[in-house]
Amino acid sequence: MNLPNKLTIMRILLVIVMVVISVLDIKGILFGVEVKFWLINVIFIIASITDKLDGYIARSRNLVTNFGKFLDPIADKILVLAAMLILVERQMLPAWIPICVLTREFVVSGYRLIAVEQGGKVIAASIWGKLKTLTQMLAIILAFININNTNIFFNFASGNLTGLELWLNVITSILMLISVFATIFSGWDYVKGGKDLFKDK
Repeated sequence: MNLPNKLTIMRILLVIVMVVISVLDIKGILFGVEVKFWLINVIFIIASITDKLDGYIARSRNLVTNFGKFLDPIADKILVLAAMLILVERQMLPAWIPICVLTREFVVSGYRLIAVEQGGKVIAASIWGKLKTLTQMLAIILAFININNTNIFFNFASGNLTGLELWLNVITSILMLISVFATIFSGWDYVKGGKDLFKDK
């Protein structure tokens, strides 16, 4: 097994560590945030870095494999959805956001399967897909260091937040909202790009 594939597997293992930490009773507060969430955030950041690193290594060293093509996107989705569900469980993120992400991934995965069956047509990723990934990662990282564990999505409208807590909430909410729009539009791009797949031959 080559290095990029090992990094991909490591990313999945890090998700397991994230989930285990989320259910442990870890005491302590650091800069207004539970130590537990600092640990989860560090693991999430490391896992996100491996996402970029394994792809770069695979392409630059000509180490692209079918195993990597299959597992890498799955590992990415597991990482993002696991992080979002941890936030949902703590009532820091509304459930409809990961539902949008999950729906988009099911649609895209379905299109990819049909494309493979019909001769391996590749539906190119759009700028929306790249924007989705970037804003998702940044929003999740900021959400895990959200002071006092308040609901991150437009909670600033309540008027109960001030100072750093307010600005952190505003920035996180904006990034998360952008990621939702990018998720929807990137999914729509796949639908448009693959519409010919459903035409009878």
